[in-house]
Amino acid sequence: MPWRIRDRATFEALRRSSARARRGPVGVTYAAVGDAPVARVGYAVGKRVGNAVTRNRVKRRLRAAVLQAGELTPGAYLVSAGPSAVEAPFPQLKGDVEAALAAAPERGRS
Repeated sequence: MPWRIRDRATFEALRRSSARARRGPVGVTYAAVGDAPVARVGYAVGKRVGNAVTRNRVKRRLRAAVLQAGELTPGAYLVSAGPSAVEAPFPQLKGDVEAALAAAPERGRS
């Protein structure tokens, strides 16, 4: 189970990171920071997605997809979603999240 990102330094490292992957409406940024043995995950859903109720629903769906994604490489992940994530069926959203989570650390190594 991934931990939450709570410190500003990790968010700054994610902002500077170039290890990004996008699959469908889902974007993932990865930064190899910290010495925690597990991954840490944060979520970003902007106002373009909808009102607060809609944004929170999308965040819950993203969180569920990340939990079902399996083992993550240790580091920090920022999972974001665009407006089309609202209408995406959960199996498709889950597949996009899994693909983006797998691709982001790979882009950070190259």
